Formats: sequence, structure tokens, C-alpha cells
Amino acid sequence: MRAIVVHQTGTAEAMKLHEGEDPGPPPGQVSVRVQAAGVNFIDVYHRSGQYPIPTPFTPGLEGAGVVAAVGEGVTDFTPGDQVAWSHVPGSYADVVVGPAEKFVPVPDRVAPETAAAAMLQGLTAHYLCNDVHPLREGQTVLVHAASGGVGLLLTQMAKLKGATVIGTVSTDAKAELARSNGCDHVIGYEGFKDKARELTGGEGVHAVFDGVGRDTFDGSLESLRRRGTMALFGQASGAVPPFDPQRLNAAGSVSLWRPKLADFTATAEEYRARAADLFSMIEGNDLIVRINHRYPLKDAARAHNDLEARKTTGKVVLIP
Repeated sequence: MRAIVVHQTGTAEAMKLHEGEDPGPPPGQVSVRVQAAGVNFIDVYHRSGQYPIPTPFTPGLEGAGVVAAVGEGVTDFTPGDQVAWSHVPGSYADVVVGPAEKFVPVPDRVAPETAAAAMLQGLTAHYLCNDVHPLREGQTVLVHAASGGVGLLLTQMAKLKGATVIGTVSTDAKAELARSNGCDHVIGYEGFKDKARELTGGEGVHAVFDGVGRDTFDGSLESLRRRGTMALFGQASGAVPPFDPQRLNAAGSVSLWRPKLADFTATAEEYRARAADLFSMIEGNDLIVRINHRYPLKDAARAHNDLEARKTTGKVVLIP
């Protein structure tokens, strides 16, 4: 098998392609032949050391593929089953091995690349608009990075629920993509808080979904209406510095979430139910997953560099 390995955290060039033996699945686990692996900012955080994990390691948490072998005691899957996953470490590889409960079945009508591209970002969008701030018809939300992977899926889910979406983007090309994806109002980052209030008659938005972090945090809080919800689900521009909770009071008794997907897929039942709902939307053509960038496994460093340089839109995947 081949796998990307990080021996010392740092730049994208810290990722090197290595060859080794397929370990096979131990009891309770399955071995999957990877057909596509998703590339996400959390992989960048692991590789750079921003989210420290022990080295050496193989990056990647998300993907889809075919079960190659099952360990003793596994009854949920058999070889040949199509599966996907959102939290199995070591996904930048030909083969990934993990506990059976970390995998979900993929319907026949959902292509492997689509399943891989939908898992982490799609499940994130799902819990944001169903659990962190359950969206209702007539509400208005602000989605940062509306042309990014989460932004594109979250916008579609919000529109399905009858919400109005204001999306921020950084280029004209990304603006066009956001509009074609159903975004009602597309704006730049400069002065976005004032534009959001203008578009809501001065009241502010019901919720802000912010995966950017440091660069947008203050403006996001100031975009909220009274008792609005701020969901800080990522930090692509860096971590938010410590702040006084009194600001939440002053902003109109707003609430702040710093959620992570693992807490919204904490049991196998919840994980598989959320994934089944996601795949149902894809099968029904209610959710379009845009895979705009594909890289060979050996070019993982180039994929990371392009992602960090904001050269990508939609989903980025590696093809082993």
C-alpha cells in the first residue's frame, strides 16, 4: 500500500509518499480500499502542528471506498460493500483501517467520489443548520466562504429550509459560483457587517456560520440580530484571540457556539442516521456536491498549498 506520511509537522512539503504493507484489519475493524479521500482544513491544521497529534502520522480523516476485509467480530459489513467515513485517521492512503462503527454504508446511486466529498463538510453543514441553529423558513443567515466546501452545501440546505442566505466571497469567480449555488446576496468581506445589516433592514441576521475565524469573528458578532446565533466552526484565518463574554451580552444576548462534528456524530446510530439523511438529499438531487479539484495521492502537498492559498472552490479530493 502507499500512504502520505508526516514525520515532522510544518509546510505542505512535510508530506511524503511512502510504501508499506497492508496491515489488514484487527478484530472489530475493517480494511477499506480507498477510492477517494477528502482534503479539509483540519488536515492542514494537523500537518502544520496547529492541532498537535503524535508523529509520524498519515493525514486525512475522510473518504470513501470498498471494504477489502473485515476483522473478527464484524457483522455490519462484508467485503465488497461500498462505505464512506468522516473520522478515520490515515485516509491519505491506498488502504485505510478503522473500527467498523466509524464507517457508514453508501447507497448504490451515490458515486464514491461524491460520498467522499460529502462526508465531513456535508455532515458539518447538516448539524449546523439542524442542531446548532435549527433553521426555519423566513430566517436570514450569513454564510462565510460561501463558495467553499461547507459553504456550498450549507447554502443549499438553508435554501431547502426556506432561509435567505447572505454569502461572503473573496473573488468575482467565487461570487458567480455562490450565486449559481442559490445564494440570495453575495458580498465581499470588506464591510460585510454593514452590508448584512443593510440587507436585513438594520436588524441583523438570525445566524452566522463562520469557518474563517480570526479575520471575520468581530464582524460576525456585529452582524447578528438580538438573540442571534454565532457558530464558529473553523479557523481558516487563524484562532480567535481570547475575548470578554460580556460582548455577547452587549451584542444583544447573542449565543456563541464552537462546535465540532465528532460531538454531533457521537454514537453510531446518530452518525449513520445523519449520513443517511445526507445521502438521501444527494440521491434526490436536492443537494449537489461540487468536486472542483482532483489530485493524485502523490500530489497531496500541491492540494494543501492550493487550499491554503484560497485557490480552490467546492471540494478537493485525492485519488489514490
